[in-house]
Amino acid sequence: MQNKPTFKVEFIALMASLMSIVALSIDALLPALPEVGEALGVTNPSDNQLLITMIFLGLGFGQLIFGPISDSFGRKPMVYFGFGVFVIASIVCVTTNNFEVMIVGRIFQGIGLSSPRTMAIAMTRDTYSGDFMAKVLSVIVMFFILVPIVAPTFGQWLLDLFNWKAIFNANLIIGLLIVLWFWKRQPETLDAKHKIKFSPAIFITGTKEFIRHKEAVAFTLVSGFITGSFIVYLSTSQQIFQEQYLLGDLFPYIFASTAFSVGFATFTNSRLVMRFGAFNIAYYATIAYAVISLLYVLLYHTGNNPSIGILITFFLIQFFAVGFLFGNLRSLAMEPLGHIAGIGSAINGFVSTVMAVPIANFIGSFVKTSVLPLFIGFSVFGVLSLLVFLWLKRRRTCMSLQSA
Repeated sequence: MQNKPTFKVEFIALMASLMSIVALSIDALLPALPEVGEALGVTNPSDNQLLITMIFLGLGFGQLIFGPISDSFGRKPMVYFGFGVFVIASIVCVTTNNFEVMIVGRIFQGIGLSSPRTMAIAMTRDTYSGDFMAKVLSVIVMFFILVPIVAPTFGQWLLDLFNWKAIFNANLIIGLLIVLWFWKRQPETLDAKHKIKFSPAIFITGTKEFIRHKEAVAFTLVSGFITGSFIVYLSTSQQIFQEQYLLGDLFPYIFASTAFSVGFATFTNSRLVMRFGAFNIAYYATIAYAVISLLYVLLYHTGNNPSIGILITFFLIQFFAVGFLFGNLRSLAMEPLGHIAGIGSAINGFVSTVMAVPIANFIGSFVKTSVLPLFIGFSVFGVLSLLVFLWLKRRRTCMSLQSA
């Protein structure tokens, strides 16, 4: 780790690119969900949401595999192995005519992609710490957010020119180019003296060590609450804008505007986090997240959808708050786990993602003719997140008094 931390532009670009393979595989497929469902004989349009949520299930479980192993064998080999799994799963997805097989393929895509995603976080923790790590993660997430801004438009373009299978093929090609860049330019970040001798017991000892750090557990829970409600939006956005609002042609641009809101917030966070601290910014962002969702529920409790302008305004404010949470929550959870960055990142990602998937599937099942269930979900998990933060603030105050 650097004594005098400085930005490494290529490192940040590479980490953002590794994470972007995940976003591209999720968001580029959004405009094609009806076509994929139709090609595979899906009769209930809500089932198409599984093509999005199940990749997150794979992401969660995969992190639990690759993170601990990377503490023993290094970060780079795990990226290569994970991408290999992604390639095989992608081939399954484009060659099957069965929806259930497609779902299995999406799960294994998630398992494979969990490696570059987890390794990007672990390599950042290997290199930086503290609020400067939060600043670096914010910049990484800011560039990473550029992908959701353009991915639906990219997917729609491929869909118009070719078919939905071209989206999977394009993801493979782009992923291969990123991995080649990573292989050529990025050195291993795990210092040899920090490697842990591999043993099945590292999963148990690493989990015990993770649980010992109460704040890491708390921030992981908040990540799960926020990620879960955000995945609901990802999996239902196509249905909301194309079916409830009949704005199929504008969907990629509307989705891009909400992604831009997240990206602008992460950029703003990178400018403010060194001054105000990751904890304080995340705390006030959680308050904003809860308040805006509760306001929507109060105003539109009848279930009637507002005009598209009002809805987008709510989404923009909601996701602006989210932009201050993603990088800071991960950074705060990882801060005490530098000595087990691989398994720490894995458990953090596993718990938050596996929490998120059932949350997304449950809430998403109610989003049929109204957006209200989505904001009820935002409200519930926003309030739960705020309660965790209040407990953390009280705990920090007590610890300060004890040490005084």
